[in-house]
Amino acid sequence: MLDFAFMQQIQPLFAKALSLTLYISFFGILFSILIGIVCALILFFKIRFLALLTNFYVELARNTPLLIQLFFLYYGLRSMLGVKLDEQTCAIIGLAFLGGGYMCESFRTGLESISKSQIESALSLGLKSHQMMFYVIFPQALSVSIPSIAANVIFLLKETSVVGIIALADIMFVAKDVITHYYKTNEALLMLVLTYLVVLLPLSIGFSFLERYYKKRVM
Repeated sequence: MLDFAFMQQIQPLFAKALSLTLYISFFGILFSILIGIVCALILFFKIRFLALLTNFYVELARNTPLLIQLFFLYYGLRSMLGVKLDEQTCAIIGLAFLGGGYMCESFRTGLESISKSQIESALSLGLKSHQMMFYVIFPQALSVSIPSIAANVIFLLKETSVVGIIALADIMFVAKDVITHYYKTNEALLMLVLTYLVVLLPLSIGFSFLERYYKKRVM
């Protein structure tokens, strides 16, 4: 039988851990979106030298685990360059670095879905480059990219489960700590699942509504 009194007792621990997870996730995902947009535009407009660097970054970000990136940021920079970053900064940078590669691919897919005829029509109407981007290309590209962006956001939120490796008391870290000290495995795991579910389920539903709403407005 589950010890619901114990679950209620440890609930503040998970609530505090959740606030930390959301803090790291918010800034990590925000920066990953900004990085993704910039990288996608570089690849879309085929800026030669920058495009080569961007492709290298995307492959590096997508093909190295967040765990390795955190080890490098937290331990590697200290030992090799003497650069000391605090745990939260390392987690945010690592999440942004990883997510930027995935977000770049999402935005690039959306940008490449725009037909050349629409770009030519926008130019024939006398729209300048920035006007064409904001009023013609980007709105349609975003409607195509939303499902992939949503999947990336949820993926990055779940990836925060490894930040405990650099001594951050996230949700996973707290669950492990409860199991180690109180031997309440079932209760800790149930609290872990429920805590993630409270965040991820509404987020998934919200993105589904956003996708349908945006397609109706744009298409």
